[in-house]
This record gives sequence, structure tokens and C-alpha cells, in this order.
Amino acid sequence: MGTFKIEGGHQLKGEITPQGAKNEALQILCAVLLTPEEVIISNIPDIKDVNKLMNLLESLGVKVQKKGQSTYSFQADNINLDYLETQKFREEGSGLRGSIMIVGPMLARFGKGYIPKPGGDKIGRRRLDTHFEGFMKLGADFRFNKEDHFYGVEAKSLKGTYMLLDEASVTGTANIVMAAVLAEGKTTIYNAACEPYLQQLCKMLNRMGAKITGIGSNMIYIDGVKSLGGTTHRMLPDMIEIGSWIGLAAMTKSELTIKDVSWDDLGVIPNIFRKLGITVERKGNDIHIPKHENGYEIQNYIDGSILTISDAPWPGFTPDLLSIILVVATQARGSLLIHQKMFESRLFFVDKLIDMGAKVILCDPHRATVIGHDFESSLKATTMTSPDIRAGVSLLIAALSAKGISTIHNIEQIDRGYERIDERLRAIGAKITRID
Repeated sequence: MGTFKIEGGHQLKGEITPQGAKNEALQILCAVLLTPEEVIISNIPDIKDVNKLMNLLESLGVKVQKKGQSTYSFQADNINLDYLETQKFREEGSGLRGSIMIVGPMLARFGKGYIPKPGGDKIGRRRLDTHFEGFMKLGADFRFNKEDHFYGVEAKSLKGTYMLLDEASVTGTANIVMAAVLAEGKTTIYNAACEPYLQQLCKMLNRMGAKITGIGSNMIYIDGVKSLGGTTHRMLPDMIEIGSWIGLAAMTKSELTIKDVSWDDLGVIPNIFRKLGITVERKGNDIHIPKHENGYEIQNYIDGSILTISDAPWPGFTPDLLSIILVVATQARGSLLIHQKMFESRLFFVDKLIDMGAKVILCDPHRATVIGHDFESSLKATTMTSPDIRAGVSLLIAALSAKGISTIHNIEQIDRGYERIDERLRAIGAKITRID
């Protein structure tokens, strides 16, 4: 189990460039299974979850070739369907959450898709009903082995239909879209997710020959085609990492420039941080965060009541950044209510912040009230264990702001979502050491 040793309390300075988007990568990489032709993808983040998925694709028979820095070619012209029946597949497929998204393209092109119960963050229930209900509406037969948690769908052919999703699941929408592009006839998906990463997937599929309209809305229309071809695609910068660096700059009173952020795809993220009193300046396609020497003050609502920040499907605020917001609020002037609606275990990391001296009241599994210190007392260095990707980075930001030396164990969780994070933070002045 790896460990970070962090000497906190130092201001940082410089530029940092966000990696390619993890959540986009997990969708886009699975889409290469829809065609036998070559697909070239750039700005792929070098992180554990993405690398695991690429290894799984190679085990399936996809030819993966590195073309350059963060750029790979994929060609799925000789897929080994027998691999889906092996113990190796059960082990590799259960190792990450994103493996669920191979099912849609496999079902569409080969008539069957299997997956063991996917892994991922332990942040609460993450059901798969939306995925499989969508496949069944397209005409697939579903089976589930309760003993070894193995899911499967099969169909001789898929037929387009109308469906109203029970939730605006991003991965569920992506999986159903990838299945429907090769289905016979027209598919309408209502209550579809509309995140920028899903828009990226739909635009890529259209370049491959798919016929998808309504992109960016919650009503997606798909006219099925017989086959798809190759294409090239570049991933967006990771909006979660961008939000993490905004929070890091504020907590350490640092001046930072975040490069090439694709402003138009950030939605409400900059304004949510502004509600915490953080200055977020747009400079071209970059974000500049000046030093907050006098701290930052949380806005109240017009009637003076306490500000609530909650997660919601896009264009609402992403749940992946609520942990960052919570940590940043611990040193603000004022109070804040965090409402994490989607996952009932995601706020449990606050006990580590309380150990560091933060004033946080966990109201219930979904809500926490934060009373800011206004930097009048700094957080205390301590020893912690990272429970999941986003909580891990939040604790890392807290440690970088705390005076003294902190230790974070189980950093493999952080490495799942952040590329070479210690190396990149050292480049802007952070005192962080990796101990294997």
C-alpha cells in the first residue's frame, strides 16, 4: 500500500495542465468495440482505472498501439468472444467500474455482452438497473447469476424503441446509446444524461457514421445504422481535476493558472467556487486563481439563509466535486450546507477532517454542515487513509494547507483518477513525497 508524506502550510505558484477526462475515457475506449476499423484517441490520462480498461480491451483482442504522448490507436477487428467466459475476464472485469460500458457495444456488434459485478469507489449503492432495462427494451434477453454476481445480455438483433430512463445515469445513457447505434430502426431516449463527456461520445459516434441527434439535451434520437467506421478523437480536460486545482489554490492561498480548461464545458463549476468567495478569472482558455491573502467568504442566499451546495445531473453540479467544496469551506468565512444526494457513503471521510480540527457536523449520510475557520486556525497535520478517489484528493488538499507533516495511506485510490499527481504538484512547489 503506497503512502504520501506531505509537508503542508506552503504557498504554491505556477501553471498546471489538467489531464484528459477520466470519466470520458471510460466511455470512449469502450466505443472502439463498435467497429473493426482503426480508432485513434488522444489526451488519454495515464491513470490506473483507464489503464485497467485498456488491458481488458487487449485481453478481448483489441489491438492497442501507442502513437505518442497520451495518444493510442485501437482496432477491434479480431475480438475473442471466448474471453468473456474465462476466469481472467471475471477478475479483470470486476476490477473497475468502467468495465460495465463494454456491454452495450459488445451486445450491438456481437449479439452478447457479459460483465461481472463491477468494482470502483465504495461510496454507496451504484445500481446497474438503468443499463440492463435499456438493453431489454432494445430486445435483449437478460440473465443474472446471483451466486457469482455475473450479468449477461444476448440478442439476435436489436430493434429501436422509445424509452424513458428511470434516472439520468451517465454510464447508463452511454451504454444504451452505444447499443442503439447499431439497432434496427429509431431509438428515442428520454431523461438521458447530457454531460459534456456523453456529448463527446455522441459526436465521436457520429463521426464514425452513427446518426444521433438531440446531443446535449435530455432527449436523444438515434437512427440505427448497419456498421460504423474508424475516426480520431481528442478527450476533453478533466473537469474534476480542474475543480480540484481551484480548491487547492484557495486552501493554500496560492496563485495558480490552470491551463487549457475548455471553459465552455465547465458548466456551473466556476460559479459554484465563486459562491464560496473564490476569485476565478477567465484568461483565454485558462483559469487564473490569484492569491487569497485575506481569505474568502461564503455567500448567503438573498434572504440571509445559509448557502446549500448540492449535486444534480448535468447541467447541475457534479457530485465528484462536493468533497472538494466541503474541504475548501473549512477555511472560509461563513457556513455552508453540503447535500450529497446521489451516494450515501461519500461524506463519511469527514471524520478525518474533524481530526484535523475542521468544524464539520455530519447531519446524516447525505448532509454535512461546515463552519469555516477563516484561516484563524490552520488544520492540523495527521495520518489518514484515502477511502476513494475524490475523498483522497480532498484529504490531500487539506494536508497541503495544514501546518506540519501529514501522511496519507492507500494512495492507490488517488492514482486511480489523478495522473502523476505528486510529480505535478511538486512542479508548482508542493512538498510531497511518495513512499511505496
